[in-house]
Amino acid sequence: FFIGLLLILILQVTGGILGAVYRSQIETSFSKTLQESVNSLQSTTEESKVFQEKLQKFQTTNQCCGLLNGPSDWGKNIGNSKTCECELKSSSDLCTYYQGRYVYKNPCGDVIINYLKDHLLIIMGIAFGLAVIEILGLGFSMSLYCQIGRK
Repeated sequence: FFIGLLLILILQVTGGILGAVYRSQIETSFSKTLQESVNSLQSTTEESKVFQEKLQKFQTTNQCCGLLNGPSDWGKNIGNSKTCECELKSSSDLCTYYQGRYVYKNPCGDVIINYLKDHLLIIMGIAFGLAVIEILGLGFSMSLYCQIGRK
């Protein structure tokens, strides 16, 4: 039991260190993924249409448009996306005028990144709490092992 908990703790700490060290590479990889997704928005293949439909649902929920550069990410397909249209036309901080209609100017990539950053603290808190419980478990299991060894 002690060895099992120790291995889990070592893997957890190693994962945290690797995540901190390679954070910039993770962000770069995420940006590349978003750029590839922008290309899917401008495509007309069946596979791209499935992605476009899913993004449209996300846009409706989060009041955003496009992934990196706002409505221009859709290219010629902007006419197919009614979810970019801004309902509150008077709200200049939320909407912009683009190709004859008001659309959300906030890119969805920013929404995704902000969501991850906001919840990163919660994830780190859970990981730290588990590490404390694991260390307590290591102490108790070693104590039990020593007590069994004496008898």
